[in-house]
Amino acid sequence: MLVTGGAGFLGRHLTGGHASDRWELIAPSSTAMDIRRRDSTIDTITDWKPNTVVHLAYRKGERRTVVDGSRHVAEAAAACGARLVHMSTDLVFASRNRPYVESDVPFPTEDYGRDKFDAEQAVAIACPSAVIVRTSLLYGTDDLSVPQLDVEQALHAARSETPMIFFTDEYRCPAHVEDVAAAVADLAERSDVTGPIHVAGPEALSRADFAQRTATWLGRDPAALRTGTIKESGLTRSARVVLDTTQAATLGIRCRSVKEAYARR
Repeated sequence: MLVTGGAGFLGRHLTGGHASDRWELIAPSSTAMDIRRRDSTIDTITDWKPNTVVHLAYRKGERRTVVDGSRHVAEAAAACGARLVHMSTDLVFASRNRPYVESDVPFPTEDYGRDKFDAEQAVAIACPSAVIVRTSLLYGTDDLSVPQLDVEQALHAARSETPMIFFTDEYRCPAHVEDVAAAVADLAERSDVTGPIHVAGPEALSRADFAQRTATWLGRDPAALRTGTIKESGLTRSARVVLDTTQAATLGIRCRSVKEAYARR
């Protein structure tokens, strides 16, 4: 298994956890394999001849990496006949009240979502047999857990003039990073599964609710967190993006709820 973005949050849990125990892993750094460079990316991956390529690498706001890089990795996977697992996001969709299923047509309203949707399309053309994993807000329960650090920073900054605000009207489906890593490893062996699949938590939580639950899990006072609404902030954000994970469930893929995750220490 060749993994791009192995040093990232999900990448570290995939390559350093139990999810990939059955695999011999190759995780080149971004300096060893710059996915923005088509020829060298294809040469590197085809030289290794992996059975599976898991594409996790991205740089938010850098279209060459997100779109062109994804295309190059997909072309390389197709060239050597490797199974491709491509990571995407729920933000390829706009805000709406109903959950999204895989057959819904994406309509991103944020730049990051537009780049990731363009990357999905590039991957589907270059490697039609690829599986495209759409997930939501990732969190963890160990020392690598970025959202927990965000909450800690917010608690420390609660009395500052520019505190971090957690929105009460922005809903996502938080997914435990270990569960998503396990799903990626499972899908790497499921060549019968192609196209998009939604892998996310089983409940829609507001950013404020999720932050407050996280603060409680950390043993901190959730009331110290600042909350507000997107409308009050003046920002343009997707307010409610909920993924329907029925298709993943039929394959035995499930993410634990935040309550389940935080019940364990």
